[in-house]
Amino acid sequence: MTKKLLFATTILLALSLAAIAADITGKWVYEQPGRGGGNPTQVTITLKTDNGKISGTVVRPGRNGNQEAQITDGKMDGDNITFKTSQDMGGNTITTEYSGKITGDEIKFKITRPGRDGNPMTTETTAKRSVT
Repeated sequence: MTKKLLFATTILLALSLAAIAADITGKWVYEQPGRGGGNPTQVTITLKTDNGKISGTVVRPGRNGNQEAQITDGKMDGDNITFKTSQDMGGNTITTEYSGKITGDEIKFKITRPGRDGNPMTTETTAKRSVT
């Protein structure tokens, strides 16, 4: 009887922790290094979840004001999330892929996008939950 109770308690605790970790809805921010060593810019990611699917936007400053990209192909599996964004830059569509691991109020991202030479370029950053 004690083993069954311990097993059931362990399962419930694991499910509770998974439910807590899964709450990523809201705004997340990270700093992106400036081009050529310039000042960093703040990027805001707004996330929404619905049954393991992620939607939202990624907003970053641009030459002509803020650039907003819609999140597509967003998925959540436990503490891992993946999604893509696409932007038109000079007549070319640039797709950026995000993969991240959630730990409390942080998401450690690997962000992959085409480099200037056409080869994939990956950067790592940590987004923090915004309180505003």
